[in-house]
Amino acid sequence: MLPCRIAGVGHVGNLSYKTERTMAVWPGRQGPRDAFTGGNGAPMQETQLSNNPPPEPAGQQDAHMHALMKYYEDVLTKSPDHLETMFILGTLYARHGSPERAIPMLRRVLAHNPENAEGFHTLGRALRETGHMREATAAFRQAATLRPYYRAALVDLGDALAKSGDQTGAVGCYQRILALDGHNREITRYRDILAANPRDVATLIDLGRTFRAIGRHGEAAGRFELALRYAPDNIEAAMGLGAALTELGRVNDAVACYQTLLARHPDCYTGHMKLGRLLHQHRHVNEAISHFEKACALKPDEAPAQAALAAALQEIGRIGEAAACFRRAISLAPECTRYYQCLTRITRLAADDPVLPALRRLDADTTLPLSDQERADIHFALGKALSDMGEHQQSFAHLLKGNALHRRHITYDEGRMDVGMRRTRDLFTAGEIERLSRDGDPSPQPVFIVGMPRSGSTLVEQILASHPGVYAAGEVSTLLDTFRDAAARFPAWRTVSPLGKLTHEERRFIASDYLRRLNALVTDWPGQGAPLRITNKTLGNYLYIGMIRQLWPNARIIHTMRDPVDTCLSCFATPFNAQEFTFDLGELGRRYRQYHDLMAHWRHVLPQGAMLDVRYEDVVDDLEVSARRIIAYCGLPWDDACLDFYRSTRPVRTSSVEQVRNPIYRTAIGRWRPDAATLRPLLEGLGDLA
Repeated sequence: MLPCRIAGVGHVGNLSYKTERTMAVWPGRQGPRDAFTGGNGAPMQETQLSNNPPPEPAGQQDAHMHALMKYYEDVLTKSPDHLETMFILGTLYARHGSPERAIPMLRRVLAHNPENAEGFHTLGRALRETGHMREATAAFRQAATLRPYYRAALVDLGDALAKSGDQTGAVGCYQRILALDGHNREITRYRDILAANPRDVATLIDLGRTFRAIGRHGEAAGRFELALRYAPDNIEAAMGLGAALTELGRVNDAVACYQTLLARHPDCYTGHMKLGRLLHQHRHVNEAISHFEKACALKPDEAPAQAALAAALQEIGRIGEAAACFRRAISLAPECTRYYQCLTRITRLAADDPVLPALRRLDADTTLPLSDQERADIHFALGKALSDMGEHQQSFAHLLKGNALHRRHITYDEGRMDVGMRRTRDLFTAGEIERLSRDGDPSPQPVFIVGMPRSGSTLVEQILASHPGVYAAGEVSTLLDTFRDAAARFPAWRTVSPLGKLTHEERRFIASDYLRRLNALVTDWPGQGAPLRITNKTLGNYLYIGMIRQLWPNARIIHTMRDPVDTCLSCFATPFNAQEFTFDLGELGRRYRQYHDLMAHWRHVLPQGAMLDVRYEDVVDDLEVSARRIIAYCGLPWDDACLDFYRSTRPVRTSSVEQVRNPIYRTAIGRWRPDAATLRPLLEGLGDLA
């Protein structure tokens, strides 16, 4: 199982705070509270803050705030990259009359910590104060997505949607607020009942569910555990406990809970689905498939079970079976747009395929109450299907619509990214990299595959994964998780170029911590001992190549490349979950250029041979020559299995899940392009790279 996220304790001046999933700090309070939560993280209504100290006179408050801001301004002057100080000062600016100064600080913090719901809410308020309502709405939406029970964010999101004319969205927010307030009343009522009868199992379960509904998962788990103590066979209590433990990150405990439930109730459909999804999420794909198959057998007319089975089957290369399952899911739930997108990603639709007219009907029916995401699913599915049939003009028209719908809900600050990459180039000189790499961790185990999405990276990882000495971890957050926890653990950490301020022991701790986390990802490894190499294919790690070299000077860095226009058009045709720059042609072209310039910098400052460039077109032209070059660079003996990469059954979770199950093909080179007028934003963004 994956290791639990480590919580660290950091210090800024005399302010102590606990860093868990966010860096939420509310100056003037003790501990990790904010303006809208209690000490246990439970949502508080503003009207319930009766334990606040009496307010100071206005003049004293102004003086206090001015002194506090001055203090943190001084700290930031001395340590301009200190994220925690930046977040505190940005919050103070936002809430005390300087929103325009708050916005760049908060954006920078959120780029490094995108799970900070409070940060997005504060950014939204600052954007609203400066008249940027569209961006403010997106920030409020992100805060409410990260923490669905965040009352203040829901209030602001509802108001913003109402002002923009989205009455349906506003009503939805207000309904969630009313439900949240109702939950708080229910908690009081259930506690009164339990005071009179502590063994009331039904009420314990109801209280646990209510706590879960508002995100208080620790308290929920406690109530479900009590219910199971009094009624060990109770399915509802066991299901609730498993869900609460999952939310708390106690994955092994959650698995054990579901396994105990299924030992007592082997025909529990929901138990098999919950356990299957948990195992699937944590890379135990074959075990997950077993539970999904049992769920399908128990309830063959349940579309979610068919879709869950399909998603797991496609990852291990059983594409035909996966497609059949997606088709069954569509026949059972033809209104679920995501199933169409999933099917078209892994198979081609013929002109007479019955799925195609069903998609067209969904697209044409404007009376259906579909969300933007569901409409985007339809457009991406039609875009892929029509492209496969050679109807490229119609295909691209759908891609333009689908991307525009996605882009509407994304906050992306390309200016901040440009500044960050420029600072990286300034700070990571050849001398600075070489100085710290001398005493880096000597392990040759890490292999980092970096580059732009849709550049052939999954193919390269599949070639490596076919070698008996390599474990392919795929796209994992391990490196960024390691860095975030290091930032919380070590007060001297700085953004962009943090390692120079740390001691040798601190740097070695970070290097060892990453290796520990990396090896914890290894599951179902058939070899003796640990893998010789473990890949990390999180492509955005190209931002951290300087730090990678400093921490692990013997790590391999493989940079996958492809024709810039082909790369960008392939990105535009793919509905990514976590690539916020791919939904606008202009932003996509400019981001490609930023990435290209940073990679040119790394080539200039790294020692000769430290990084390997692999062009997708070269791999297609001569697989064996390219594969041998990759394996040799990784310091491994050649193995002929690397040429049969498409036979590997290791799980693949990228958008190339179907392509890497086939031998090399040339159709992705020189892909169809729309007319120059349509492509103009992309070509202008790419400049002379086009």
